[in-house]
Amino acid sequence: MSHITTAPCTTYSEKCLGPQCFFDLSRTPHRALFENRRFVWDVLKGLENYVRDTIKPEIRGQVSPGAWVVGEVYIGEGTRIEPGAVVLGPAIIGAGCEIRSHAYVRSFVIIGDDSMVGHACEIKNSILFPECVVPHFAYVGDSILGYRAHLGAGVKTANVKINGEPIRLKVGGHVLATGLEKFGAILGDGVEIGCNTVLNPGTLIGPRTLALPNLSLRGLYPADSFIKSNTPEGIVPRRP
Repeated sequence: MSHITTAPCTTYSEKCLGPQCFFDLSRTPHRALFENRRFVWDVLKGLENYVRDTIKPEIRGQVSPGAWVVGEVYIGEGTRIEPGAVVLGPAIIGAGCEIRSHAYVRSFVIIGDDSMVGHACEIKNSILFPECVVPHFAYVGDSILGYRAHLGAGVKTANVKINGEPIRLKVGGHVLATGLEKFGAILGDGVEIGCNTVLNPGTLIGPRTLALPNLSLRGLYPADSFIKSNTPEGIVPRRP
């Protein structure tokens, strides 16, 4: 699997910004959505059309009494939508998932097999790879979370700049226009984010990186890192 270099990017390189640098695409049945994308955030631009074109509404799992499933929704085998949860289509939810009480899955969402969306979490216009865990009081908007990515309680992916301007990303000495006014975070496979951390608009975190609780993160973080603080010296290689 290709991934981001363990050293921070100091010069612009397309090689460290494509989907294959963040995700093992063999893990998702939706690989076609990721192919031929120059930058990983370009996947979000195609999400709505992809969901509309591929969804085959069907409920194979269990929708508990008191849960709401509205619109075009696919729910895989063994998935359980708990009482009080709301799922608004179009949405594709894989097999073996848990959508827990008072979760809110809000349109143009793909949730991979064996993932969990917990109590009081909201997911909108986002992709969760298989075995992704979003357990408590989290917001995931206009974002992609990789295979086995995990958010601590209260993590927020802020997806709109406070001034409403389009979101740009600084990589080395270059500023890249994403073309998106709503863009939360890209978390590579196996990323762990500590409780109550805020991921500011346009945050990209490479695979297997761990971030401590109560941080405010923005920009590009390399793979296999340990983020202890918001300062450059607070980003160190993660121990095996």
